[in-house]
Amino acid sequence: MPVLTSGQHIAVLGAGSWGTALAIHLARAGLKVCLWGNEVEHIERLRQQRCNQQFLPGVEFPASLAVEPRLEAVLGNAAWVLLAIPSHAFRSFLHENSKLFTATMPVAWASKGLEQGSAKLLHEVVNEELPQCKHLAVVSGPTFAREVAMNMPTAISVASRSDEFASLLTEALHSGRFRVYVSDDVIGVELGGAVKNVLAIAAGAADGLGFGANARAALITRGLAEMMRLGDAMGGRRETFMGLAGMGDLVLTCTDDQSRNRRLGLLLAQGKSIEEIHQLIGQEIEGVKTAAEVIRLAEKYHIDMPITRQVYRVLYQGVSPQNAVQELLSRDSTSEF
Repeated sequence: MPVLTSGQHIAVLGAGSWGTALAIHLARAGLKVCLWGNEVEHIERLRQQRCNQQFLPGVEFPASLAVEPRLEAVLGNAAWVLLAIPSHAFRSFLHENSKLFTATMPVAWASKGLEQGSAKLLHEVVNEELPQCKHLAVVSGPTFAREVAMNMPTAISVASRSDEFASLLTEALHSGRFRVYVSDDVIGVELGGAVKNVLAIAAGAADGLGFGANARAALITRGLAEMMRLGDAMGGRRETFMGLAGMGDLVLTCTDDQSRNRRLGLLLAQGKSIEEIHQLIGQEIEGVKTAAEVIRLAEKYHIDMPITRQVYRVLYQGVSPQNAVQELLSRDSTSEF
């Protein structure tokens, strides 16, 4: 376990379901953790209730988990930082608060997605907004926040080009029923965590239309092929996409209704609008914004991604899920690899 000096703690930034779950896990491992969120009223409820009743009802905070509304106080005594900020707010948060991150401060993020409008991976955003920070890492893999918070068995990937920080993160996170596997393929781990959300929308829509297990298996497998083709072009490694951050996360989000992206697909198949679905789910659905950015990347690198293309058409061009499926089924036969 990493030794924190007197007065230091691990700073977890982002008090949604995932940030809270990670903070609970780290504190349960015996580490001093400080959780911050940008909504003052929400943070005050967490402080009073010692539970995130909104996102993780019934899961009590360990004694070593503190909740703090002042970002300056959280970062001022942080040994290292774990970001759980949604991808659409990732750059703006770092830009507004970059001066609070010191040059010696290691920074990890558990956020998934691509920057809206540029399709940049999140490590590119971190490099641009926090150039002073040199020890960086991404945490990703097949995880539902509630299962982590409830101490159910989980395995994730930690990807970093800093062996020292990767070791520190692994020592902190790898405890109890939470297993950590290390990689240096930051691109592959980040891309897998982003693209799988788009493919989960497709899987949910197929299930919602009653197409059965055969279709779901085909979507997952061919979706993985799309992910790997794009990853190859962008410098990721194929074996990364066969691991936890690729296939593992893809299977999880395509097959379990805890996935907001899968549920969006199910509701689209029922004829619900995007606006209605957002109201019903009540949380950010990363795959909606990510679909447009993955298409941007596919066009930039000249990669054929037919499933992703049809998800984009349903979300942004008014194509019905039924017609999108028909387009996929009417494609000419091609080689599998």
